[in-house]
Amino acid sequence: MSVKYIPVQWNRSKWFYDAVMLAGVLLFLAIFLFAAPGLVGHERPISAQIHNARAFGACAFVMLSIILCIGPLARLDDRFLPMLYNRRHFGVMTVFVALTHVSFILNWYFTFSPNPSEIENLLRANTSYSQIGGFPFETFGIIALICLLILAATSHDFWLKFLTPPVWKRLHYLAYLAYAALVGHVVLGILQDQRNHALTVLFLGLAFLVVALHLVVWLRERAEADAKGGAWTHVSSTKDLREGFAKIALLPTGDRVAIFLHEGKVSAISNACAHQNGPLGEGRIVDCLVTCPWHGFQYDVRTGRSPAPFTERIPTYNLRLRGDLIEVHTDPNPPGTPVDPLTLPEGAA
Repeated sequence: MSVKYIPVQWNRSKWFYDAVMLAGVLLFLAIFLFAAPGLVGHERPISAQIHNARAFGACAFVMLSIILCIGPLARLDDRFLPMLYNRRHFGVMTVFVALTHVSFILNWYFTFSPNPSEIENLLRANTSYSQIGGFPFETFGIIALICLLILAATSHDFWLKFLTPPVWKRLHYLAYLAYAALVGHVVLGILQDQRNHALTVLFLGLAFLVVALHLVVWLRERAEADAKGGAWTHVSSTKDLREGFAKIALLPTGDRVAIFLHEGKVSAISNACAHQNGPLGEGRIVDCLVTCPWHGFQYDVRTGRSPAPFTERIPTYNLRLRGDLIEVHTDPNPPGTPVDPLTLPEGAA
């Protein structure tokens, strides 16, 4: 590190993942618009502009579904972690696709209305909120778009620093509200005007996949935490540790702890970086300093403190050895509390 933290800049991997995302968007739109337009059968004939709008709307739904699947997939399989690291770009691209969908709708339906305000025309077009059939599904779309715009506007590190990581993290739970509103928008909108149900299967299948993946991960982690229990809980065997790397464990409290082996000694810190809750346990340790793989923040695993002149701190944990089993106390120490490393017997690791 230099005199300031330098976030991960554009590199070959980022260019590659963004290129893949863009290619995926273009491929989806090409299939929707040209290769298989018959899959999107409509009850009534529609114009080319509305077909374009529905193509971009469907693309935005698929993209947001994939975004919400990345988190649980990364917890189930480490091979999805590169997608997790670049998920912010995916979200911003989704917003641009959604805005294109909205522009097609406004320009086609409301450009020639007497009222010059297209947004006001949209809100006044249908006010049948007391019935399910013909419910103004546009309202759900507006809610989803507002949430996505907030997420995109606050994705920069400035807002993370200004709002603090806990507030920033809670704010980004709006992604789930956006998805719920988007499901309502789709179900009460385009799916009511289908002859061919291929699109219905795609939408409902993706929504089910998002819910199912989150449920599977939640049940798995709850089962692991319940199996541990107690103020002191087993987190690893000495044989499972690798020099210079960490083993990540879920505590009964729901927190994740990273247990590092360095020069025959073991230390435990919170797995969440103070910058953006990045997974510290996936970083490499050098000279007792672990580097967060997301943006390069560093912490001493013995103290949970960043090296001077930086002031970031994370919680540390107390460890003890029971035979060849390493146990951690589930109560974290205050951020930046020094803890003597646990020395392993000769040949234990």
